[in-house]
Amino acid sequence: MKAQAKLRLARVSARKARLVADMVRGRDVGEALEILQFTRKKTAPLLKKLVESAVANAEYSANAGGEKVDIDSLVITRIFVDEGPTLRRFRPRARGMATKILKRTSHITVVVGEA
Repeated sequence: MKAQAKLRLARVSARKARLVADMVRGRDVGEALEILQFTRKKTAPLLKKLVESAVANAEYSANAGGEKVDIDSLVITRIFVDEGPTLRRFRPRARGMATKILKRTSHITVVVGEA
């Protein structure tokens, strides 16, 4: 039984989100949630909520299909972070110039399955 959850247009750069995603890849859900709870990064609460959503999706699809799923045996099988669209803003600089400020976004996908 596989289930997934996606977070699109997260206001964090993909490079920074991948650091946190690498910490929980391949771990069981309980251990991953514990790691994310005590990680002091901007992405950690976003990923924690996303993993909880993927677990809820697995439970819902199992109940809808008449199957049994043991939530304690679920493992994060895949987690990946893709770049989203970049918001471009400008800041005034000296001598009438302007510099570009890139506000990056990312798309995060979590897939959970049984070990």
